Amino acid sequence: MKRSRLRALARGRSGATAVEFALVAPMFLALVFGTIEFGRLLWTEQALQQTAIAGARCVAIAQGKTQNSPCASGGTTTYVQNVAKGWGVTLATITPNTSASCGAGGGFSEMTLTSTFNSVAPGLVQLATGGITLTASACYPNNS
Repeated sequence: MKRSRLRALARGRSGATAVEFALVAPMFLALVFGTIEFGRLLWTEQALQQTAIAGARCVAIAQGKTQNSPCASGGTTTYVQNVAKGWGVTLATITPNTSASCGAGGGFSEMTLTSTFNSVAPGLVQLATGGITLTASACYPNNS
């Protein structure tokens, strides 16, 4: 009697699917959420770069006296923050430079921006405490 019960127990497969799911699900979910967070990080970095490009262009165009630019009246910070807000990025620092060399001599405007990327699943993705600091810089020739 006991032998037949042991054989039946050994042949039973009713809980095998649940056990396999319990073993595979954490790794699968970590892969999915890790991929999503990595994609968000790359998207945020690209949005920060596009914001730096727009800011450098705005500062360079504002160098001309006749141009009607949002940066001409000293609104560089507000303009750049609005562009970043359109991308969904919060900026930590905004550093405009109207006399940068940018590797090709003088006469360039440079915009350097920093932002902190915070993960929505920091324990799962193992990001550094306090987020990752992203930096973007762009140059544009001054309007003279």
